Amino acid sequence: MISGHCNCGSVRFEVHGTPAGVFVCHCSICRRATGANGMAVVVVCNESFKWIQGQENIAQWAKPNSEWETWFCRICGSRLPGRNDAQRMFVPAGLLPGHGLGLTVKAHIWVHSRAEWDEVGDGGTRFAERFGGSTS
Repeated sequence: MISGHCNCGSVRFEVHGTPAGVFVCHCSICRRATGANGMAVVVVCNESFKWIQGQENIAQWAKPNSEWETWFCRICGSRLPGRNDAQRMFVPAGLLPGHGLGLTVKAHIWVHSRAEWDEVGDGGTRFAERFGGSTS
């Protein structure tokens, strides 16, 4: 079991089992949402994820005319886990312990959308757009 929480600790969750790896999205929407080169997440089955406390402190924002959504703590602003699809949740990798999980980057997505200063330097598979599409 892996425990995670937001910056202020008001929102807490657990993930049962070890995620397969980290996925890094380099699209312009994720860059703007984080103020960084993108968003690093792990993806877990809904059954493996459990909120422990603070669900009343979760806010959600959806980009107009898009399927993109994000969830964050109302108190500290930390990005939080959210719906990936009907069967899975995404969990921002930075909310998990930084050591001892054995996680590595599995894939980079929307690489063709990355900022010119964003250099991808690890062994993760690079996808021009969404996961499972053409590699770059």
